[in-house]
Amino acid sequence: MKRVGIVSLGCPKNLIDSEAMLGQLVDKGYTIAPDPADSEIIIVNTCGFIEPAKKESIETILRAAQWKQQDPDKKLIVAGCLVQRYGNELKNTLPEVDHFVSLNDVERIVEACGTEFEERLDRQPADYIYDGKVRRILTTPSSYAYLKIAEGCDHTCAFCAIPSMRGKYRSRTIASICAEARDLAQQGVKELILISQDSTIYGWDLGLKHGLAVLTEELVKTEGIEWIRVMYCYPTSLRQSFLNVMASSEKVCSYVDMPLQHASGPVLARMKRGGNADQYRKMIENIRHTVPGVGIRTTFIVGFPGETDQDFDTLLRFIQDVEFDRLGVFLYSDEEDTGGFALTPKVPQKVKVHRRKELMTLQSGISKKRNRALVSRTMRVLIDGATSSGVTARLYHQAPEIDGVVHVKAPEIPAGEFLNVTITGAGEYDLTARPANE
Repeated sequence: MKRVGIVSLGCPKNLIDSEAMLGQLVDKGYTIAPDPADSEIIIVNTCGFIEPAKKESIETILRAAQWKQQDPDKKLIVAGCLVQRYGNELKNTLPEVDHFVSLNDVERIVEACGTEFEERLDRQPADYIYDGKVRRILTTPSSYAYLKIAEGCDHTCAFCAIPSMRGKYRSRTIASICAEARDLAQQGVKELILISQDSTIYGWDLGLKHGLAVLTEELVKTEGIEWIRVMYCYPTSLRQSFLNVMASSEKVCSYVDMPLQHASGPVLARMKRGGNADQYRKMIENIRHTVPGVGIRTTFIVGFPGETDQDFDTLLRFIQDVEFDRLGVFLYSDEEDTGGFALTPKVPQKVKVHRRKELMTLQSGISKKRNRALVSRTMRVLIDGATSSGVTARLYHQAPEIDGVVHVKAPEIPAGEFLNVTITGAGEYDLTARPANE
């Protein structure tokens, strides 16, 4: 049977779609090529969120087209958010691509890899959601897996085009999620990472106003699962009921991933998000009071239209005061079909870059300080894989790929095992450690 290779770009939500495509193909007898360049069918699952992501997607498609040019028998398929957003434009400008697969057609990937496939490129928001009914081939380390609990978004943030691609918010049922969780546990997964566009409103569309709390209480019962991590919390919908579950359950990681995007009230109002620095301070104080030792990660956008020096100074002081464990900063990207596209005055690119650098320099010192406070402590880590000098692991407040790791000098330990370690060193992002029993 033919070999298929996939390049998955963008967020973990997109990665789950990629894993679902691979699962269907393997079930039909296809084999997976570790290097997509060596495959007979190349799938590029794209991101269409902001300009840098779109650029990366186009560059990846063109690179795959070069592989095809060297071997005309190869088939090139492009899928994902960029197709949902610009399908017809891509079809007209990229004749090298054999088929374009929209978000609604994730479960038609086998057809796309065959000889007959009718493309559907109507640019309407998607209504598909992966619900565990088709097989997934996990591409993450065996220690953890992402678990999509909802799809789409009902927010109207002025910088974001995701609702126009992924559609209205729609939750999976608790039964569906728990069934997939049990399946993942049987595959040896130890950490479930719950993802959606806004995890804090999970279940609201199903009539569950405390849905996230109810869901996590059910998932805690899954035999074999040791950690449950929730990503993508929205500040105005974070419920005390979920924080209480986090505080009371050893399995629910004391970790809050909550993109605040800014701290200036006027900027947040123009972003159509609401809130301000004082309200956010009180919220974070409550989180830390309810869940002692909680790790908090956030992201901010600099350069939103109309952001003044005073707005930026408000954000800078807010970060100094709060001292987040982890922080990311994005440059505002002008995206058509969003509320921010027509707003003025635009902030010059040079100013955006400078502001981002200033925030990241500030956060560098904060992160290093908070990491150094962990030195000499004995803590539990989850092993993700081996390195030339030991193993790579993570603490409860370190999400994969974005929060740094713990480098443990120890003999090879299988991924998915837990280990008590003593923290021996701290940098800006990563930590070093040794087994606690040494």
